[in-house]
Amino acid sequence: MSDELFDSTQDVVGVLTDQIEAHFDMDMEQLKAAVAVQPTASPDATEVVRWHGLLVGAQRVLDRAEDDLLAALETQPSEVDDPTMGLAHRVNAAVTARDGRALVVRWLLDPDAPGKKDPAAQRLGRPNRAGPAVQTSVALRPATAPASAVRTGKAAQR
Repeated sequence: MSDELFDSTQDVVGVLTDQIEAHFDMDMEQLKAAVAVQPTASPDATEVVRWHGLLVGAQRVLDRAEDDLLAALETQPSEVDDPTMGLAHRVNAAVTARDGRALVVRWLLDPDAPGKKDPAAQRLGRPNRAGPAVQTSVALRPATAPASAVRTGKAAQR
């Protein structure tokens, strides 16, 4: 992944939206509508639409945090007070959340991404037709002990 994707001068959501649209050969609104109608038709598309929505939400949070920080900085004297520093931390957290979601979207779009081609990932993608490897239900026990059972302990002494 290139560092230029997250350059602050670029619109991260816009860049990734363009990549999604190119990947699925339809615009986001069409893709969202198709996933809403048949979410199981393309699990890849469903995941990308889900994470794109999370990315858009994170970008909105970041935009609000930046606006709040700028408004606070405009009223600050030369030193930054604790509430304003808290706003700066909120911006940093919002950037981290947005960038993390952007990384997931990039990973989902990349068929050669690490972890997608190894044997474990391929097994996860295939349904297990053999059934569970261990017994998953409780074994049935008879309601009473058989008459021929040997009695031990205090019950045998009576």
